[in-house]
Amino acid sequence: MDVLAVLNLGDFAQAFSKVGMFPVFDLAYYIVSILYLKYEPGSVEVSRRSPVASWLCAMLYCFGSYILADIMLGSSPIDYFQHNSHILLASAVWYLIFYCPLNLFYKCVAFLPVKLVLVALKEVVRTRKIATGVHHAHHAYHHGFFIMVIVGYVKGSGVALISNFEQLLRGIWRPETNEILNMSFPTKASLYGAILFTLQEAHWLPVSKSTLILAFTLFMATSKIVMTAQHSHGSPFALIESWVCHLLFGSALGGSEEDHHHPAAAPAAPSSPAKTKEELSEGARKRKAKKAE
Repeated sequence: MDVLAVLNLGDFAQAFSKVGMFPVFDLAYYIVSILYLKYEPGSVEVSRRSPVASWLCAMLYCFGSYILADIMLGSSPIDYFQHNSHILLASAVWYLIFYCPLNLFYKCVAFLPVKLVLVALKEVVRTRKIATGVHHAHHAYHHGFFIMVIVGYVKGSGVALISNFEQLLRGIWRPETNEILNMSFPTKASLYGAILFTLQEAHWLPVSKSTLILAFTLFMATSKIVMTAQHSHGSPFALIESWVCHLLFGSALGGSEEDHHHPAAAPAAPSSPAKTKEELSEGARKRKAKKAE
């Protein structure tokens, strides 16, 4: 009985929900975030040309969700920068990834087995940020369920929602990359997670917060590990979203998109009849000219 009590899922979930994020989990979050920044086109050139701009981009990648959530809740957007240890840790990671001799640090953290571990640890932080964002919004707006969802969504999405502003710091303007128009899996999962945590905060979901944190963390970590290992940019929600959007909003199903694209080329066929009519009219004009002569 004692062994079963120790292995109780509720106790484990409770203990897991109280684990501190700093420094191990936050370090993994900063490494993966800045690693993705280095993958962006032109980011290495910006780091050589303007280290200040590169550092600001790195800070947005690490703390963009806090900045945007603080603005939405009426706090100072630079409020999170009072945490000196977090800023210094993120700055150290930025320097090592972009300026370490021979790219040694970058090669180590980009090594796939290491990267899979870091990605999993990052999802622990993401889940905790979503839960914390919903909780803070609940205190500020006790019955503002939509506000809870929005703040939790913003906290989990990270820099994705302000990616266009971050691109401007690197001298790039690509409005077609707006995350709202083309939502990635982490952004979608953050939205769904924010809805779940809001339902739990409103006592409409019959599960404890610690259990929900554990379950959602396992789902996110497993999904991201599989997607990273397969170098996939898809979404586990794709099939469900396709059917739901088709039923509710009349969107085309995934397989029917190609059928919509192919008929678009069909109107090009009448080009030859149009040309023939032009030739006929031109021949008629020539005959009339000969008769006139």
